[in-house]
Amino acid sequence: MLARLLLSAVCLAGLASAQNNDANAPFPPHRIADNLYYVGSKGLASYLIVTRQGDILINSGYAATVPVIVGNILKLGYKPADVKILLNSHAHGDHVEGMASLKELTGAQVFVMEGDDQVMAKGGEGQYFYHDHWQPVKVARVLHDGDTVTLGDATLTAHLTPGHTRGCTTWTMQAKDHGKTYDVVILGSANVNPGFQLVNNRDYPEIADDYARTFRVLKSLHCDIFLGAHGAYYNLEEKYAALKVGVKGNPFVDPEGYKAYVANREKAYLDTLEKQKKP
Repeated sequence: MLARLLLSAVCLAGLASAQNNDANAPFPPHRIADNLYYVGSKGLASYLIVTRQGDILINSGYAATVPVIVGNILKLGYKPADVKILLNSHAHGDHVEGMASLKELTGAQVFVMEGDDQVMAKGGEGQYFYHDHWQPVKVARVLHDGDTVTLGDATLTAHLTPGHTRGCTTWTMQAKDHGKTYDVVILGSANVNPGFQLVNNRDYPEIADDYARTFRVLKSLHCDIFLGAHGAYYNLEEKYAALKVGVKGNPFVDPEGYKAYVANREKAYLDTLEKQKKP
C-alpha cells in the first residue's frame, strides 16, 4: 500500500511546475519542541505532533510533497500509519493537494475549518481567486472558531483567521522543551496575495473585513514558538542552521519575530487596501 501510494505521488510530481518542484525540495526533518516536529519540504511546512494514542499531521503540501513528508516521518523513527488526524492551514493546493493521498495512506480522519470544508470536499471548487484542483477529500469533522482537537496528551486550538481563504486556520498548542512550557502558534496565512481584490470584491465581498479580523486575532495570541504554513514566515532555514550548530536555547522561540511578522503583514494589508480604495 505504502509503495503504491508513493509511486502514485511521484507520478503526479511529474506534472508539477518548476516552481512547485522548488517548493518540494527535501528539507531535514527536525524536532522543534517536545512532541512537535517539522516534516515538510523546503518550501511547504508540515508538522507532526506525536502522542501515545497516535499522531496529528498538519498540511499535506502538493501531491508531489507527500513522498517528502512520508520520508521525513520515517527518518524521525515514526510511522505514517500512526497518523490519526489530518489538519490544514488553508485550502490552497500547495497545502492540501496531497491530503487525499495521505488520508488513503494513513487511514486518518480529516478535520477542516468551516469556510474551507466545502472547498476541500469538492477538490478546490469554490475557492476565491485560484482555480487549482485536487482529489476531493471527505471531511470527517467541520471545525469552528475556538474548537479544540485533542489526541492523547496533545490539544490544539483552531483559530479562524480568514481572508487568505474563508476558512484559513491558525493553530495554537503548548509544547515543552527542557522542562519549560511554550505557547506555539502555527500561523495559517496573513498574506494578501498578488491579484487579491480587497475593495468591491464580488466573489468575496467580506474579504477586507475578514483580514481585519485576522490581524485582531493574531495580535491577541501569546506566542513563544512561531511557526507557519511556509517556513519562510519564521525563517526556517536560519533557525534550523542555528539548531544544528547547537546554539544556546531553542532557536524556534521567537516571540518578537512573531510580532514583527504580524505587524509587517498588517501593514502590507493596509497599504493594499488604501491603494485599492483610490479612484
